Amino acid sequence: MDIRAAYEQWLRDFAGDADTVADLQAIADNPAEMEDRFYTELSFGTAGMRGVLGAGTNRMNRYNVRRATKGLAQYLKQDPVNAQRGVAIGYDSRNFSAEFARDTALVLCAEGVPAYLFDALRPVPLLSYAVRHLNCAAGVVITASHNPPQYNGYKVYGEDGAQLGPEPAEAVTRYIRALNYLECQPMDEEEAKAKGLLHIIGDKEVDDDYMVEEKTLTIQPDMLQRMGSKLSIVYTPLHGSGNVPVRRILREVGVTNVSVVTEQERPDGNFSTLSCAPNPENPEAFTLAIRLADKVGANTIFATDPDCDRLGVAVRGKDGAFHLLTGNQIGCVLLHYILSTLKKQGRLPANGAAVKSIVSTSLANRICEDFGIAIYETLTGFKFIGEKIQQFQDTGSNTFLFGFEESYGFLSSTFVRDKDGVNASLLVTEVSAACEEEGITLYDRMQEIFARYGYYVEKVVSVTLPGKEGLGRMKEIMKGLRDNPPKEIGGMKVTAVRDYLKGTRTDAQGTTPTGLPASDVLYFELESGCWVCIRPSGTEPKIKLYVNANAPEKAAADALVEKLRAASEELVK
Repeated sequence: MDIRAAYEQWLRDFAGDADTVADLQAIADNPAEMEDRFYTELSFGTAGMRGVLGAGTNRMNRYNVRRATKGLAQYLKQDPVNAQRGVAIGYDSRNFSAEFARDTALVLCAEGVPAYLFDALRPVPLLSYAVRHLNCAAGVVITASHNPPQYNGYKVYGEDGAQLGPEPAEAVTRYIRALNYLECQPMDEEEAKAKGLLHIIGDKEVDDDYMVEEKTLTIQPDMLQRMGSKLSIVYTPLHGSGNVPVRRILREVGVTNVSVVTEQERPDGNFSTLSCAPNPENPEAFTLAIRLADKVGANTIFATDPDCDRLGVAVRGKDGAFHLLTGNQIGCVLLHYILSTLKKQGRLPANGAAVKSIVSTSLANRICEDFGIAIYETLTGFKFIGEKIQQFQDTGSNTFLFGFEESYGFLSSTFVRDKDGVNASLLVTEVSAACEEEGITLYDRMQEIFARYGYYVEKVVSVTLPGKEGLGRMKEIMKGLRDNPPKEIGGMKVTAVRDYLKGTRTDAQGTTPTGLPASDVLYFELESGCWVCIRPSGTEPKIKLYVNANAPEKAAADALVEKLRAASEELVK
């Protein structure tokens, strides 16, 4: 691509857009920035698009949003009758989310595809629910999840309420690439309403039904009503879309003592109170919440990210300090609670199943084995868990009980097909109430699980490789490891290599298929059930390293995971 020619083309094409022209003129003498904005087009994949806000082909802006939307419309219109079911559109609190959502709706209308646009910010899981609830052909949500404030994104959902899988995403990409930016124009809003193409979804049309469904996910509703008033919880929505639904679900199941971090209660696309990304995986995101919890005497803290699909939890330990649970620990606490409670009630289905991503803890496998429940593994991306739910329903093979990813995503319903921070908040609250009734804490429960199954610990390391050079370097690293896989990592023998791009698992006995879709992921099985997984991020310029270790004692597990982490980082250097 001729960088300068592409830059000048944008200046001509969007000469009437003063903000875009000013943004482009500001980089006229910055060739490195110009190259980064125009050396490629923002990619569209199974996670949709995500990027830094700004003008350019490799940036998130209204023109990329419009082009992606027209491509989506053309894809849907392959079946004109199906396309008339329309597209549900949601958005979070990020900068330009509302504007991008409106552009999405009006470009769809210009293509003759009905648009169902929420009237204000909503969580991702509510959009996923709305697709199925409104019988739409697809859904779009404008969000960059837990990325830093300079990012935004565009996620597309299929009719099943899950994010698009690889094949439809590739098909939409082909339509997008064939389009010129200038031919992707929105319809006038009043015209769209007059023609019955634009439908605005108010706060009663979908939200109330979603809440009714969410409340069915409680396993011991009587216990929750009985103990809910005895809990003291601090919650922060981190300036995002969880504020209304999370507080509402807790209130409606009987939890009356919820203190909200007022400084982080309102939507703010700049996330002004945070010195880090609005990510509940990050301990710094809990700073204000911990201060409030100490003030009000709460023992549990919840934090949801801007689009409220992820939930982070901090619990007070015996030392009086707060401990941030990892996504794996939250997932295993919830999984164990669901299975053990259903078993006590005599309601654990013989064909019950849990689903987790390949990079999530093997502790979940041990728990499922203990309860005689099947566990399935998928590639990273909650869309694959959503696909598994649909497969269970289509074949009748299994009853879905719980799904999770280590990246703080949890789901126990089938009416939502993406990770659900509202669902997770409800479940963690129920576990907390059960612990309160037993006279223990959520922290104690996690220690009980470790004592029973062994200490499973993990590290996730992101190696940032930005720009055009970084993309090439990532490809080199993955090719080098694929062509010459290590024989040992951190002194531990590699017992098998899973190459998900080739779809193979190779050990001393030979090579067998993984049974999962092709993906640029390498997974090294080690002695004693430990493992290391390496993959390029699908949404950021990073290579991600997942390191999991286990041992009978915590100190040994901690030492082992640190040793494997250091060795893994050396692999990608």
